[in-house]
Amino acid sequence: MPAKGKHRRPKSQRFARSIAVAGTGGAALALPFMGATGAHAATPQSVSEKAVQSLPVAQKSAEKTAAKKDAAKTSTVRTYSVRVGDYLSKIADEQNVSGGWKKLYADNRSAIGDDPSLIHPGLKLSIGKKARTSTTKTESSASSSSSKAKKAKKTEKTASKSSSNSTAATQSSATTSSSGYTLPVTGATIGTGYRVAGSMWSSGYHTGVDFVVPTGTSLKAVAAGTVVSAGWGGAYGNQVVIKLNDGYYAQYAHLSQLSVSAGQTVTEGQQIGLSGATGNVTGPHLHFEIRTTPDYGSDVDPVAYLRSKGVAVG
Repeated sequence: MPAKGKHRRPKSQRFARSIAVAGTGGAALALPFMGATGAHAATPQSVSEKAVQSLPVAQKSAEKTAAKKDAAKTSTVRTYSVRVGDYLSKIADEQNVSGGWKKLYADNRSAIGDDPSLIHPGLKLSIGKKARTSTTKTESSASSSSSKAKKAKKTEKTASKSSSNSTAATQSSATTSSSGYTLPVTGATIGTGYRVAGSMWSSGYHTGVDFVVPTGTSLKAVAAGTVVSAGWGGAYGNQVVIKLNDGYYAQYAHLSQLSVSAGQTVTEGQQIGLSGATGNVTGPHLHFEIRTTPDYGSDVDPVAYLRSKGVAVG
């Protein structure tokens, strides 16, 4: 027996103890089962806690996704910088503005001002923006954000009126103020006259008169009327055709910049564009016609027409 005791090992001793404990009764056996039950109960609780903790992360992810969608919608609004020769209907056509130039004007009225024809190179326009509502809150916001632009417009209009007044003073008393008609350009001499024959014209003769002016000279509506067309006219370059209130049509050709849009009403003396050398020309000038219809070939003597309206033509 003592010899067997020498061969005992600590590991066997521990094993014997655990057997002894296991053999003490059902109560002792219940302890491992209770421990196991506790361990299994802890596992689903931990998973549940992790699931609960992960809910805010999922919510944040959903919010980020929604924010990205909103940003994508907002990104459809873009900014367009007005260039030389631009006018609202042209911009609306090129930029595919739904609703045409009227929608473009409504969206940018705070920047453009009360006159849609007064746009200038460098002016920033929003393309695709929703039109402002007429609520007091929106109006007050637009008023505060565009006060500088309106002041600039008022200054520009004041300068334009001053220029018109000085022009009227240099003309005869039978012009502008008394007759409702004025010259299409101020202080210009006539180059090529009406009905001058030549092979360079498809009709065999000159269908209008040419006022010799440098590029960038302000061109004016000879009388009140409605713009029939404003855009590219082939050999005429950039052109504007206005139906005057007396039923005749005034055509302005070779413009470097247009200031009006089709469908827009104009008053006598209002700027409709700037002179230039677009189309088939040998130099900058204004080609001016009076027509009985808006179409080529219905021309009448423009000088005789203006004189019949009391306008002195040099």
